[in-house]
Amino acid sequence: QVQLVESGGGLVQAGGSLRLSCAASGRSFSSYAMGWFRQAPGKEREFVAAISRSGGNTDYPDSVKGRFTISRDNAKNTVYLQMNSLKPVDTAVYYCNRGLNIITMRQVKGFKYWGQGTQVTVSS
Repeated sequence: QVQLVESGGGLVQAGGSLRLSCAASGRSFSSYAMGWFRQAPGKEREFVAAISRSGGNTDYPDSVKGRFTISRDNAKNTVYLQMNSLKPVDTAVYYCNRGLNIITMRQVKGFKYWGQGTQVTVSS
């Protein structure tokens, strides 16, 4: 089973920025689309961003489009999430995961295994 380790979270004021990283174990990183998800207290986990295997295509929900940018470095087995113009509603634990293609990344309930995640807290 692949291991996904998220990092980079923290406390930031509204309007600030954070960059999250997700390091994946194994040799097949470039064979998978990657995505970021988040779960706020009392809410279901939701899709935040996805990137195709090559990095050529990305997908975002309207709630973060224009503020968040996903990228990947296949040589480092790492996917990133640059978060700008953060809002208090962005407060959540952020997780990464992998999927067969970028389209499936929106199906949050299809993922069985999750890492520990990294906490992002945005103060007003």
